[in-house]
Amino acid sequence: MSHVPVLLNEVITALEPRDGALYIDGTFGAGGYSRAVLAAAECRVLGIDRDPNVRKLGEDLKKASDGRFVLVEAPFSAMKEVVTQSGGTQVDGIVLDLGVSSMQLDQAERGFSFAKDGPLDMRMSGQGPSAADAIAQLTEKELADIFYVYGEEKKSRRAAAAIVRERAEAPFETTDHLARVIAKAVGGKNSKTHPATRAFQGLRIFINDELGELVRVLTAAEQLLAPLGRLVVVTFHSLEDRIVKTFLRARAGLSAGTSRHMPEAEAGPEPSFRLLSRKAIEPSAEEVNLNPRARSARLRAAIRTNAPSWPIDISLFPHAPSLSRLEVSS
Repeated sequence: MSHVPVLLNEVITALEPRDGALYIDGTFGAGGYSRAVLAAAECRVLGIDRDPNVRKLGEDLKKASDGRFVLVEAPFSAMKEVVTQSGGTQVDGIVLDLGVSSMQLDQAERGFSFAKDGPLDMRMSGQGPSAADAIAQLTEKELADIFYVYGEEKKSRRAAAAIVRERAEAPFETTDHLARVIAKAVGGKNSKTHPATRAFQGLRIFINDELGELVRVLTAAEQLLAPLGRLVVVTFHSLEDRIVKTFLRARAGLSAGTSRHMPEAEAGPEPSFRLLSRKAIEPSAEEVNLNPRARSARLRAAIRTNAPSWPIDISLFPHAPSLSRLEVSS
């Protein structure tokens, strides 16, 4: 399946591209959002992606847009450094499409999906420890924590125990091998989703430090956006959406449980964002029918105020094992 940008019309409506402005597409991927932004106004777009496999797509879009587009290979959490190095200080809008792309899922050699057997890799950048390294080196408890915290797998302990037993007999090298062991351990054959789905999600999020990257990029976006600049974020699972929702509501002067009919208990910093909508925007039934991968998408957007940036909130980081202690296999 080719990559189809999710909630594309809603993203462009929320971003409101205008002539002469500078926008960041922090998750360039196949370039769907970047192309749409460039088509919506005579603006410039800075694309960021840590996946080296998208370079050719970036070069093609640069030529097609007469130089109004530039792609930088970097994690999106480094966007402030990317803008600074290019001589800029502020941008007018930022769009983020989180998670793994259809393009990555469909490439068996990347090891993101068990639907197509491939090497147990999962690295978006191709650098650092792989999923195979994690499965081989982490303790049973650490694996269970990853599956539970990042994958929200209720039977995480069963999956971790089965992996540890199996790896004592033979190393895990392929996605199919891992998926079969997890599926047997957690059961759920009658479920609409594959029994290994949540564990695979958790492992992928861990290997790419996706939630840590998300917290850092939200903080960077707050620092980079000019007053009235817009932040648009599309998430695909509850952990991502919870972090984005908590971040934006807090910086809009709201707490997760605040009612508009109740006074605020304690005044915090001046709001740095104004929410475009209190509720997340979801895809239409028509879009989900055309693109089933859109079914879990949620869009949240906000407008930057004149207030100073807030300090980073470490409470947004979920607790899970450290990636840094893993050794990269040769």
